[in-house]
Amino acid sequence: MRVLVTGGAGFIGSAVVRHLIGLGHQVLTFDKLTYAGNLGSLAGAMGHANHTFLKADICDAAAVRAAFSSFRPELVMHLAAESHVDRSIDGPGEFIGTNVVGTYTMLQEALRHFRALPESERAAFRFHHISTDEVFGSLGPEGLFREDTPYQPNSPYSASKAASDHLVRAWFHTYGLPAVMSNCSNNYGPYHFPEKLIPLVILNALEGAPLPVYGTGENVRDWLYVEDHAEALVLIATKGRPGESYNVGGASERRNIDVVRAICAVLDARVPDAAIGPREGLIRFVTDRPGHDARYAIDFSKLARELGWSPRHTFESGLEATVDWYLSNRDWWEPLRTRYQGQRLGLAS
Repeated sequence: MRVLVTGGAGFIGSAVVRHLIGLGHQVLTFDKLTYAGNLGSLAGAMGHANHTFLKADICDAAAVRAAFSSFRPELVMHLAAESHVDRSIDGPGEFIGTNVVGTYTMLQEALRHFRALPESERAAFRFHHISTDEVFGSLGPEGLFREDTPYQPNSPYSASKAASDHLVRAWFHTYGLPAVMSNCSNNYGPYHFPEKLIPLVILNALEGAPLPVYGTGENVRDWLYVEDHAEALVLIATKGRPGESYNVGGASERRNIDVVRAICAVLDARVPDAAIGPREGLIRFVTDRPGHDARYAIDFSKLARELGWSPRHTFESGLEATVDWYLSNRDWWEPLRTRYQGQRLGLAS
């Protein structure tokens, strides 16, 4: 199958690309290579006979049209997005541009491509839009996000993703584009840009730097290992029903403070450092981010029931694998630390 993956040099996108190639599919990675895009994340894909890379912007309609015309995808997996909440607070315009205008551009070109396909190929074509559980807003101490949970985004990032979700739904219902959607919980794993909680804490703790925790660390997230997510996404893209959305979760709710403490414990066991001491001592509570959602948790029973998916990793096994990856892959993350040293974002006036 010919699969066009937008954002394929990013964290989740690169995991999807690696998984698709492992399954024998032909992949075109379409990525602008912004700060979070990294060709090093496509190790094993670059130079592979089944993989082509194209540096381009999803907001550039001409570039998108040329990619569709030359590659003729049977499946589009749309992951390209600005995704960091703190950065969206400082610069919301980029999020509106990429996540809303970029998704509109992709939908228009996918629809044009779909309509031009021979009748025999239309039934197999799919457009898969990958989104986030943050579009649903904040949960109380109980309950789970379902596919029919009302949208209530609370940050510029989640609002831009909610808008893109609505566009995809409209292009299915109005124009008949065979689209499927998915919303996921917090991902973690290899190749994660070190502005997000888990990689930031791993690298800071490894170096003996302070470990910033928002508020009192009571915010709860459901954690999903990225390779489990990649498997789920390919399953949804190939087996999911057009017009439907599917939630993908890890069944691993943890308070942020407990995640940080777990990372400290793994690193203390793997690489004890007498000069640093027990790494929990590096934890520093800092002013909470504006509009910080209290809790996210995903009900993925629809995905399990209809498509037979469940995560293969527990939080503990996934976290140990993630820490081990960062310990073994300094050549990937050390150059990134020269561009982003873990400074606080999201405190725009």
